[in-house]
Amino acid sequence: MAQQQKAPRPESLDGFEFQAWPKTARLFRDIVVTEKLDGTNAAIHISEDGRVAAQSRNRLITPEHDNYGFARWVHENAAEIADVFGPGLHFGEFWGRGIGRKYGLEKRRFSLFNTAAWRDLGGDIGGVWVDSVPVLYEGVFDETEIRQQLYYLQVGGSKAAPGFMNPEGICVYHTQTRQVMKVTLDNADAGKWEAAA
Repeated sequence: MAQQQKAPRPESLDGFEFQAWPKTARLFRDIVVTEKLDGTNAAIHISEDGRVAAQSRNRLITPEHDNYGFARWVHENAAEIADVFGPGLHFGEFWGRGIGRKYGLEKRRFSLFNTAAWRDLGGDIGGVWVDSVPVLYEGVFDETEIRQQLYYLQVGGSKAAPGFMNPEGICVYHTQTRQVMKVTLDNADAGKWEAAA
């Protein structure tokens, strides 16, 4: 019996363009739950030839147009930063003295979000402690575990700054979707616009 050939599907038809439904990810895959720090989102760019630049959440920054002194710190310590991190774009939270919740700290810190790469990092670069955000749970997606980690933060305080009893919440990184979601302890996890209403 001859196999029937499928007719080719048009990519466009009468002005309509085909748009595929994205592949649906599986929920019960590994997650990494970390403490969400209340500071300012920052990143360090390092080129293959060792040039270094800084950015905030919204733009590239310089010591002249800075964000809480992050660009100045990166600029003043560029050689050591390039040596420690190597080429790439390295995202984290710049936090501590004078930023966000301040955490009762006298100095500032830069905590990287990529815990797989930077979990064992911990050291001072130009007066700023550099490490990764604290990992609270790693394993298969489990809502009970997520809620339990929130509870531990609420009653036990910050893991990043032990003794600080007003932590912000958690971030949940879903390894299959490569998405990060947050849950905050403030205002029962309401967004700023929801809490103001």
